[in-house]
Amino acid sequence: MGKRKTQRKNATMLDSDDDNSSVSSSSTMRSDRMSVSASEEAEFNKDSLLDEAVDALYEKSIMLVEIRGSTREKALAVIIEAFNSNLQQGQQFVERKFATLLHQCLNSIKKGSSKEITLASHTIGLLALTVGPGDNAREILEESMIPLSQAFKSGSDPSKTASLLECMAVITFVGGNDPEETEKSMQIMWQLVHPKLGSNVVAVKPSAAVITAVVSAWSFLLTTMDGWRLSPKLWQESITYLSSLLDKDDRSARIAAGEALAVIFEMGSLEKFAAETKGFSDGSVSEGNKSKEGFSYIQGLKGKILNQVRDLSVEAGGKGSAKKDLNNQRNLFKDVLEFLEDGYSPNTSMKIGGDLLQTSSWSQLIQLNFLRCFLAGGFTKHMQENEFLQGIFGFTPNKRNLLGSEHMSYGEKRMYKSPNSALNKARTQLLNKQRMLSAGRNFGHYAVNVGDEDS
Repeated sequence: MGKRKTQRKNATMLDSDDDNSSVSSSSTMRSDRMSVSASEEAEFNKDSLLDEAVDALYEKSIMLVEIRGSTREKALAVIIEAFNSNLQQGQQFVERKFATLLHQCLNSIKKGSSKEITLASHTIGLLALTVGPGDNAREILEESMIPLSQAFKSGSDPSKTASLLECMAVITFVGGNDPEETEKSMQIMWQLVHPKLGSNVVAVKPSAAVITAVVSAWSFLLTTMDGWRLSPKLWQESITYLSSLLDKDDRSARIAAGEALAVIFEMGSLEKFAAETKGFSDGSVSEGNKSKEGFSYIQGLKGKILNQVRDLSVEAGGKGSAKKDLNNQRNLFKDVLEFLEDGYSPNTSMKIGGDLLQTSSWSQLIQLNFLRCFLAGGFTKHMQENEFLQGIFGFTPNKRNLLGSEHMSYGEKRMYKSPNSALNKARTQLLNKQRMLSAGRNFGHYAVNVGDEDS
């Protein structure tokens, strides 16, 4: 089992730059020198704009006619754009204003409108990716968990909830050092679709958008966990629920559930669960019967999931209103089916600038898709310059492609070359979690054999 000999490539051109000639003329060198002052002035203006944006977070929400929104909302949008478009500028900025920016964003989450909460939580996630693993990322996680958890309870705007979930997932991914912390975040997410109800609590049915966001964020964190740590009870609850989502009308929820199940099978967690339920806890007859019943249930659930995946891989349409996503669903479940039946992991590749980023497991693919969606327009920039993300995916951009990119200003190119740049300094400060996440992806590949039982 493993990778298929003939791999289906999912190639995506994110940014294609022709290789620039390495020959420099005296005229181009003079032109570069003449552009230095203008570039430095532009960088100064960007820094000033960020400072003004952070200062604006102190202001009360004043409606401005020209932007039809609050001062804080506009300021947060400016910060997000800056962090997406210029990683090195963002790294330098947070060296000066890290604590101020974090706590003002947390205030927005506690007291702001749904839109402000959405922007503030996204900013905190970007802040975590910008600083990378370390003390600052730990502080982000520790300071943010309570405000984020409380914000889930205020209102039911799907966009706000999705942004809060993404934020919690990202800050846990970057700042979480212990499996217990990751599991805690996963449990908080799971409560949104499976709340623990008291005698006076009425369950509120989550929307399809919220279900999709929960499953996606939960799966993203699951890729960092050792599945053997989680309890059989949690596995039974999650696998049963994810299987039920495959029958739902919403296509996005089905796709998210399919990806989550693929990760679970890749980790071998279902086999581990089945093995545990087959064993005896104390050797008694009653416990033995209970265990055999649990094992039979898991075997039946495996068969059910396999049939569901097979049906969705050839679905003719009719379920869900987004017809344009039908091909995406078919392709995903064809890959899941091939993995479940034959153990072949999906192999994907995408071009970033002049370099190829490749994945060869479900865990890597889920991480890539989640971070690509979160970063949106800033994904290419972060993959080219963010040492933490490069370590996660084993991606090493060609320095020539970066220095020759027409999208880099002269000042950015000079900063990249400098041994004192934030990027080069970061190369000497890679942390253990980065190595763990990049090297610990050798999960076992398990094919589903519904009829196999140990004699």
